[in-house]
Amino acid sequence: MTSPENLDSFHAVIPAGGAGTRLWPLSRASRPKFLLDLDGSGRSLLQQTWDRLNDLVPAERIHVVTGAAHAAAIQEQLPELTSLFVEPSPRDSMPAIGLAAAVIGAAHPDAIIGSFAADHIIDDQVSFAEAIGQAVCVARSGLVTTVGITPTGPSTAFGYIQSGERLAVEGAESACAVTSFVEKPDAATATAYVASGAYSWNGGMFVTRTDVLLGHLARLQPGLHEGLSRIAAAWAAPERQDVLDATWPALTKIAIDHAIAEPVALEGGMAVVPGEFTWDDVGDFAALQDVGAASSPETIWVDAGGLAISEDGTTIAVVGLDDVIVVRTDDALLVVARDHAQQVKSVVAELKRRGRDDLV
Repeated sequence: MTSPENLDSFHAVIPAGGAGTRLWPLSRASRPKFLLDLDGSGRSLLQQTWDRLNDLVPAERIHVVTGAAHAAAIQEQLPELTSLFVEPSPRDSMPAIGLAAAVIGAAHPDAIIGSFAADHIIDDQVSFAEAIGQAVCVARSGLVTTVGITPTGPSTAFGYIQSGERLAVEGAESACAVTSFVEKPDAATATAYVASGAYSWNGGMFVTRTDVLLGHLARLQPGLHEGLSRIAAAWAAPERQDVLDATWPALTKIAIDHAIAEPVALEGGMAVVPGEFTWDDVGDFAALQDVGAASSPETIWVDAGGLAISEDGTTIAVVGLDDVIVVRTDDALLVVARDHAQQVKSVVAELKRRGRDDLV
């Protein structure tokens, strides 16, 4: 287990955004998947993320970045949260993480931050803590560090990280240089990646010194860095909201993977440590079934199998269909074959095209 001393300067950042369109109709713009208890644990995905991080660092060193629409719900779910960054509009993960880094770094110049999605499921706290401990050691040396998830199979649903040579970093004996980040591959390529042993899944976790992150940002995305610096400089001043509202809409909308991870990896500035724990981003209903979500008790199966969720208490009967997913809410019904679960997002796109914003 990670020693407390190793994490004295560590701050955790949770970007809480996105609507989880592949989990429609459970996940909506007004109640995204990170606010939902999807696995029956009694805690939402956001609360599980908080619990995981709060086991490593005190509450005052956990920071959440979200939009105005979800700020109140997040504060209600996380009553111990004292650092909530509210974005005026979605600008993707780099502005969100960059803002937190700029504000935290101004107050704590030696800070190391780690960014962790609000909607992932991890089942092994000991292995998670070990990975973060190693990542912090590597980040302290000046490298931007990510946690590579040990693949359980050749998935085409995730991006991959290619590992290079082993690094000599005290306290992080498993750390390797990152050769490249690879987008979601086809099945044959994913099979080859896993067989090679040189690739891990990209779980979107990044650990870095704030000064290192902001230095890369100034070099690679100077306009974005300048805007974030302006906002951070006004963060403790009365004009904070005015500066935020005036500056935020013009910031480059870009993910941290594209802004920092991919170009810095090509320059030799990225490292990866292994995450030897079961991980899932619960990206669709097939993944939800895989993490152990159970059908509603009222469901009747006759020569059939799959996952059936009745949020409004309606009894669902399924006859003669295998690997089917049925989801019922008080205003919508979804029926989808398990192997088409990724296509549920197309339903949301069509509803938007029809102007049915009440359903998305």
